[in-house]
Amino acid sequence: MSLPLYLLGALAQVSPSTPIVVTAHPWAPFISPMGEPFRAHSATDDTLAIWFARADANHDGILTAAEMGSDAERFFARLDSDHDGEIDPDELAQYEYEVAPEIQVMSRTRRAPGQPAPAASKPDTDELGGDDGSKKQRRARAEQDFASLGLGGARQGAARYSLLNIPEPVAAADADFNRSITLDEFRAAALARFQLLDTARQGRLSLAQLEAIPHVPKAGDKRLKINDNASDTRIGNPLPKGP
Repeated sequence: MSLPLYLLGALAQVSPSTPIVVTAHPWAPFISPMGEPFRAHSATDDTLAIWFARADANHDGILTAAEMGSDAERFFARLDSDHDGEIDPDELAQYEYEVAPEIQVMSRTRRAPGQPAPAASKPDTDELGGDDGSKKQRRARAEQDFASLGLGGARQGAARYSLLNIPEPVAAADADFNRSITLDEFRAAALARFQLLDTARQGRLSLAQLEAIPHVPKAGDKRLKINDNASDTRIGNPLPKGP
């Protein structure tokens, strides 16, 4: 099931006064509970820690619900480009296509503009003369596409890179489903997500607690690699499965 991206045709009408430039890197970003992407700029950057340090306003090593709410307000202000107090469908489209394009379906397998197609390897021929090598390649590509579509239990959208299983964190804050997210709705979503993360009900979160939740591995750390076909034990609200 594809992600509920609002007004796909609206992109042609989006013309922000200050365009947001997304810098691509060979490793995945960390996407914060409210949907903000944090990308590594070196092989040693810990993107989860970078977000935590920004959200931890008093730098005491503890994240409170109030601090997470303040961090959400900061990100809301970035998305609310016309400063009318709401994230409207055009601004949501800008988020999904410019600010965090990684959350789109197939974003992981899609080649970047100008990137050449991978060179085809010489196929192996089995004893019956069949093209076994190319069959394996096609099967591998089909399995990769299948996972990217969020089928077979694979994680979708932002959930592939974050602490919570929420495929579209910004749109998910639209509590009344009117296709517009207010600051109050965004604040309420931040509080609800803090409570989801605070499983010990202590009213506080440490970086170590968050690092214990499966999320995208930091650059170069193969030990934390996530198997997309494994069951998702994280907390949060996935997209509905349909009627």
